[in-house]
Amino acid sequence: MRAEGSPRGAGLERFTSPGRGRGLRARQRFAVGELLFSCPAYTCVLTVSERGNHCECCFARKEGLSKCGRCKQAFYCNVECQKEDWPMHKLECSAMCVFGQNWNPSETVRLTARILAKQKTHPERTPSEKLLAVKEFESHLDKLDNEKRELIQNDIAALHHFYSKHIAYPDNAALVVLFAQVNCNGFTIEDEELSHLGSAIFPEKKKLLFCFYSVALMNHSCCPNVIVTYKGTLAEVRAIQEIEPGDEIFTSYIDLLYPTEDRNDRLRDSYFFTCDCRECITKEKDKDKLEIRKLNEPPSAETVQDMIRYARNVIEEFRRAKHYKSPSELLEVCELSLDKMGSVFEDNNVYMLHMMYQAMGVCLYTQDWDGALRYGQKIIKPYSKHYPLYSLNVASMWLKLGRLYMGLENRTAGVKALKKAIAIMEIAHGKDHPYISEIKNEFKDH
Repeated sequence: MRAEGSPRGAGLERFTSPGRGRGLRARQRFAVGELLFSCPAYTCVLTVSERGNHCECCFARKEGLSKCGRCKQAFYCNVECQKEDWPMHKLECSAMCVFGQNWNPSETVRLTARILAKQKTHPERTPSEKLLAVKEFESHLDKLDNEKRELIQNDIAALHHFYSKHIAYPDNAALVVLFAQVNCNGFTIEDEELSHLGSAIFPEKKKLLFCFYSVALMNHSCCPNVIVTYKGTLAEVRAIQEIEPGDEIFTSYIDLLYPTEDRNDRLRDSYFFTCDCRECITKEKDKDKLEIRKLNEPPSAETVQDMIRYARNVIEEFRRAKHYKSPSELLEVCELSLDKMGSVFEDNNVYMLHMMYQAMGVCLYTQDWDGALRYGQKIIKPYSKHYPLYSLNVASMWLKLGRLYMGLENRTAGVKALKKAIAIMEIAHGKDHPYISEIKNEFKDH
């Protein structure tokens, strides 16, 4: 008997994954780099900081975009993109004119408003929601603590405040469920350097291999066999391991740099489950990820645990400090924490790498290219060890290094680094992705 939602001859099928609920599994073999399926966004929203750099509709990155004549804050490739986006942009256009600088709903609120507008114009289940509709998304409502419920109520208040037209509001209880669903099932769209471009929901399925699938059906593993990348607002899912018939399709919901305890803390906090993949059971990478400095007198287990607690606290402190400290103050936080952790941790310890990455980001922001390069050179080798083989984090670091080398007139090192980035991206993004063409053109421009 064929599994639920699986047409005859399909390469994938929806099934009930033991202990996980809904899932996708292969009905055929997929080679490394092969596209399993692609999926257009049900709805998406471009982050405010990228306005003017990317089209509001298709997320294309180009110069000379045309702006909305009314609000002058949304930009488009052409009239066609503007018309296509109007049903969504009209939710915000007049409000941005009215509120001016005080128009500041969160990205989650903006995305949820678009879902409500979409449901108003498509109240029935569409053919594209054949396997999974927005209303079927997990909300984990019963697992929300008081803090998360309060945050949702704040988002609901902002929704009512900033969006008065074009939306049919359900009651408060239904809005709580919807925001909880968005928090659990929303996807972040990123560029080739993993800079944030926007957020999207993907319950829709695109026909491929005679079937319809959704990225929202894939379960998590810290040993994923596929990776999700984006071509504009289109999600594409490619194999990063050999996949055999009967294998479940797994992606990663989180950053895989960190040790098992940290990963599962994040999964429990955001997705309300504990991972039982091979890596989480064996913890085989944890020793390398938490490497301790080789000293004449090795630190005690208590000293190591104290430093791990300090590292976790400083990571959280830095995350908050980004909102109110200056770049020089942020760099000082990074340097002081690296000095302290370096008395116990090796440089390739993931907590050291985390703060080096933050320091590199500050250097890039302040255009301290030499400083950014120094941090990047320390990061890339352990990144390549700690992350999976075809990791976007590793590709983006090679890309940053390549562009830094090129900018500092070291073409030989720059070309070498950019080629390493391309080798990963050709598997993760596909050889025909516009990002790869752009990077190859950078060789010619230097």
